[in-house]
This record gives sequence, C-alpha cells and structure tokens, in this order.
Amino acid sequence: MNETTYAKAISTALSAAMRADPRVFVLGEDVAEGGPFTTTAGMAEEFGTDRLINTPISEAAICGVAVGAAQSGMRPVLEVMYIDFVTLALDQLVNQAAKAHFMSGGQLRVPLVLRTQGGAGYRGAAQHSQSLESWLTHIPGLKVVMPSRAADSAGLLASAIADDNPVVFIENKTLYFRRGTVPAQVDPVPIGEACTQRCGRDVTVVALSRMVHEALSAADVLASQGIEAEVIDPRTLVPLDVNTIVDSVRRTNRLVIAHEAVECGGFGAEIVARVQSAAFDYLDAPIERVGAPFTPVPLSPPLEDAYLPGAPEIEAAVRTTLNTPTH
Repeated sequence: MNETTYAKAISTALSAAMRADPRVFVLGEDVAEGGPFTTTAGMAEEFGTDRLINTPISEAAICGVAVGAAQSGMRPVLEVMYIDFVTLALDQLVNQAAKAHFMSGGQLRVPLVLRTQGGAGYRGAAQHSQSLESWLTHIPGLKVVMPSRAADSAGLLASAIADDNPVVFIENKTLYFRRGTVPAQVDPVPIGEACTQRCGRDVTVVALSRMVHEALSAADVLASQGIEAEVIDPRTLVPLDVNTIVDSVRRTNRLVIAHEAVECGGFGAEIVARVQSAAFDYLDAPIERVGAPFTPVPLSPPLEDAYLPGAPEIEAAVRTTLNTPTH
C-alpha cells in the first residue's frame, strides 16, 4: 500500500489509462499546465500537448469536441474546471452525449469522461462552490460517480475511462490534498457498488463525497457515547447500489443521509424514496436528511463555515432519529 493524495491518485490513474490506450486523451482549460488542482501536472511532458490539449475558455466547445471525438472512436477525458460551469455544456452533455446511443438504436457509443469538481470551503463564492450532482443524476444515459477517497478515485476513474457510456466524474476540491492509502496496483472499482466504511448496529448513515469523512468523524464521537453508526459511501450515484443501503437499514432500522448540496432537491431525497419503497416496514423512525441551507454559498468565511454541513449536523440528525419513539 502507498500513501498519496486524492489529486495524485487521479493523476496516476489517468496516466495509466493513457499509457495503456492511445485513444485516451485529455482536454480542458490549462490541463497541459496541470490544471487548477494539479491533477494533470507533469502529464504533458510525458504524453505531449497533442494528448493534453489546452482549450479556449468555452465549456460548450470542450464538451462538443469530446462528444464528437468519442463518437469517432476516441476516449476523451474532458475537464470542466468547476461544476458550476457544467451549466455552459449542458446541451452537449445532456442532449447529445447522454442520448446518442439511445437515439441511434445502439449504433453510436459515447465513451467520454467529464471530470469536474464541486463543493464549497475554498472561499470561491456562489459561482464556484456549488454541489450540482442531483441535476446530472436526473438524466437517463449519464453515469454519475462521486468518490470520497484516494483509492476509490483511482479505481473508479479507471472504470469510467473503460466504460462505453458517458460518465460524469465529480471530485471535491477540499479532498484533493487529503492523503489516503492506495494499493500499489490499482484495480478498477466497479461502477455501481457502494462501500461500507464503518459497521454499526444502531443507525445507517449514507454520506456523499466530503461528507463521508464528516460522517466517520461523527461516528467516532457517537461511538464514545455507546451509539454505533454504520457509514456507507455510495461512491456512484447512477447507477445507485440500493441493495447495500437497504440491507443496512433492515439491520439498523434507522437512516440518516448527508450531502453537501442544498437539502432541497438534493440526491438524498432520491435515496429516501428508494429506501422507503424497499424497507418501509423496517424503519423505526423517519429518515433524516443533512444538507446545506437553501441559499447561495456565501463568500464571507464565517458565513461559509456556518453554511457548510458537517459532523455536528450529522450527529444531531442521528440523535433525532434515535430519540424518535418506536410504535
């Protein structure tokens, strides 16, 4: 096992894919210079600028080129610098990439990976700090991946690049320089398989991306008080591993869902609906959700810190569901 950062794990997996397959190339703003968070640093020196392609500042153009290249047999990995800017590429991503296979009767494939990053905490204000994953999970034809750990980011990126469908790969800017252990030989992580990060008997906590680490911190505090929380990282939102979550809820009888996105309309609501459909009779209390308030992300550091949900909010949600009387 090696210790590395989340960003370096992504870089290593991307480099390995490019060495293994000459059809894989990277395009985006400043990718030949390493990108804003160093995930492509040093790659232009190895692969050249014909495979690390700096583009104009036009997300629509970047995604459009990638869709055409993918339909022509290449395997592009495009980087949209902030998930906020995916809004500028939605026609290409949603109306072209996601639908081409279906509308061509299976004749066309679009094997592209759109890497982007979301989340607050870097004082980026309202236009550079959003968590918009739930928008993308609403589109048939897109797979949506959201790793929380270095090892998973490497293994899932390998699977995403090998996939014949368009995959949106959502990273979190506050995780890039977080260190974690990664196997010396990284095997692909199957898209659509959740990971139980901590076992527990009293409550299930399903957390996305950065909130996985917050949930584990909350679980440590709760454990010191005799409350054992099971923490599940879905890793992939589409397809979603409902079975792992439902199996856990059938044992613990309570569920808390945590994500950084605003609570209103967040992906947590979809998990609530699926769990209630599959395990309603096993629930001893209403499902609790943890998310950000329904407001743009503030620029003010104290306000942004107050805006961001974390371990204290997860602890409070666990206590709420545990204190609900059973009938």
